[in-house]
Amino acid sequence: MTRYLKTAFILFAICAVAAILLAVINEVTAPRIALNVQQTAEETLAAVSGGYEQGEAREGDGGTVTSVTPLLDGGSIVGYILELSTSGYGGEITMATSYLTDGSVLSSKVMSDSETPGLGKKAEESWYMEMFSGLGADSPLPETKDDLVDPSLVSGATVTFNGVSSAIREGSEYVKTLGGM
Repeated sequence: MTRYLKTAFILFAICAVAAILLAVINEVTAPRIALNVQQTAEETLAAVSGGYEQGEAREGDGGTVTSVTPLLDGGSIVGYILELSTSGYGGEITMATSYLTDGSVLSSKVMSDSETPGLGKKAEESWYMEMFSGLGADSPLPETKDDLVDPSLVSGATVTFNGVSSAIREGSEYVKTLGGM
């Protein structure tokens, strides 16, 4: 019985030391990680802003649209940057997409994802998101890969494409309801 207690105590001590070390490491690295996330978000918003000034961000609808940032030109709202959240094959995809007030897509960029390298990770590349640019007002956004000029571009990543395209479509419809506020 004493041998079991001794083994249990040793295992408890090892776990306690490991937990304390992980807590200290987390305490040291958490502020740096938060700063990196904030810098990445700011860089992404600037990249999709289309050269317009950014207004004050506010919360979105709580669904696909997680935040809304107005795009300003001389104080007038000309569009919006939406932070969109959708599901892909590997889990949640977060992206920033800018729209004019008529719902047409200016630019889009993936902020974070867990997609499969070589397949779903293609969504992080600029050419992938350029498939949506200029669409959404008078030109419909693609609903499936069959709506694309070259469906082979997203071959093997249908779930990722469907998630990205549905979020961008929902964002376009959301922006149309906002107008120029």
